[in-house]
Amino acid sequence: MSAAELEGGDWIRGITVRQPWAACVLAGKTVENRPRPWSWRGWVLLHAGGKLERTVLRDSLVARTIRGRELHRGAVIGVARLTDCHRQDTGSELCSPWAQAGAHRLVLADVQELALPVPADGALGPWKPTQDLVDQVLLQLQHLGPPTP
Repeated sequence: MSAAELEGGDWIRGITVRQPWAACVLAGKTVENRPRPWSWRGWVLLHAGGKLERTVLRDSLVARTIRGRELHRGAVIGVARLTDCHRQDTGSELCSPWAQAGAHRLVLADVQELALPVPADGALGPWKPTQDLVDQVLLQLQHLGPPTP
């Protein structure tokens, strides 16, 4: 596949994560819990959704992790590489303090925060970003781009 064929976000997807979970990912949370498995592997735009889950702000792990961070919403706030998706059966030892029993874990690596959030709409499940959105993100992360053939 040539770089020209990868235009328009074919090499990258978006993932919408509600706050404060999105801020937790930027601060080191390496798993994102989802109800269904994802087949996509590769780079994802980290989109902070428009909703804030206020009740989890009282959780000590969350509170420590997001301390001093701004909880941007409705914007791409970083990128990460999605390396795996696995399900952990209820009753087995969790793979991470962030894991939820019975959920599918998206395993994230190489997380990079944007200096300036890029306002954008997201969607449920992996979504394909517009070329304009990808271009705006790449202005801040110039080392990132489609894989070369």
